[in-house]
Amino acid sequence: MPKLEIPAEMLEEVKKLIEEKKDFSYENLDDFIGKSFFIRTVTYHLVGKIEKRLGKFFQLSNASWVADSGRFMQAIKDGTLDEVEPVGVAIVNIDSITDMFPWDHKLPDSQK
Repeated sequence: MPKLEIPAEMLEEVKKLIEEKKDFSYENLDDFIGKSFFIRTVTYHLVGKIEKRLGKFFQLSNASWVADSGRFMQAIKDGTLDEVEPVGVAIVNIDSITDMFPWDHKLPDSQK
């Protein structure tokens, strides 16, 4: 099998790019603190207010597990959820979050 020769300059540039990608900082996510979000993870959905970041975790207050969001546009636009279970405080691993949407509505306080 032929060997691929990479010039030393190009190899150093590739190493720099790889290091830059490794330099992900969880502190960059602190701007979310104090705001409420509908959070989708790889396995479940939550809605709550991000109170603080604990390493690579967000601590939520007034959190609810969303078993069924119903029609997603209505959930985000109007705050309408079909099935929701308030749980109080929740801690979610940031690495498990697939996406987040601002929640500009009253956080659920009763089971539905």
